[in-house]
Amino acid sequence: MTGAAGTIKSTSPAVPRWARKSTLVLVIAALALAVFGTTTQTWLTVQLDPGQLGQGVSQNGLQVQGSKAATTVTALALVALAGGLAASIAGRIARWVITAIILLAAAGIVAAAVTVLADPLAAAQGSIAAATGISGSNVQVALTAFPVLAVAAGALLGISALAIVPAGRYWKSRTKYDAAATGAVTGPAQPADEIDSWDRLSRGDDPT
Repeated sequence: MTGAAGTIKSTSPAVPRWARKSTLVLVIAALALAVFGTTTQTWLTVQLDPGQLGQGVSQNGLQVQGSKAATTVTALALVALAGGLAASIAGRIARWVITAIILLAAAGIVAAAVTVLADPLAAAQGSIAAATGISGSNVQVALTAFPVLAVAAGALLGISALAIVPAGRYWKSRTKYDAAATGAVTGPAQPADEIDSWDRLSRGDDPT
């Protein structure tokens, strides 16, 4: 509707709960932290022969953390966390890039964790060699639940990343470029937010 000042105001549709920026960013951050948390826990327990027990190896066996069994998972979880936080301030095009990055990170997390589940002995060989000085040992390796949790959290992380692009249609435009892309027209005296005000000041405009 056209007002007295000749400005055009567009009515914004109601934002679904799943598409809220705070909700989606929080879910992605929580899942990334959950994946990171699993890597701090024991993924594998290696039962060594008494003659192989060295310093730092308990009688209960060699405990191999996820960060050692699947070294890439920790880094990929941090990448996904950074991507989720960046999505909250990114523009429309950048959100596509961030979505792709988080999807690749999630796929890498799932692939690395599945590799450990498929061949736990191979995943433990580095830790066995470091603890005993013997590589290629034929020992018993028991899996814990944390690799499975990493797979589940990684899969959910990828699904959440796919929601960024459709959810971004409901998110408030932060710059003049996003506003032009979405077709939103606002009055000159109604800046979108403080960041938009700083953008206008940098162009020499007085938002007041």
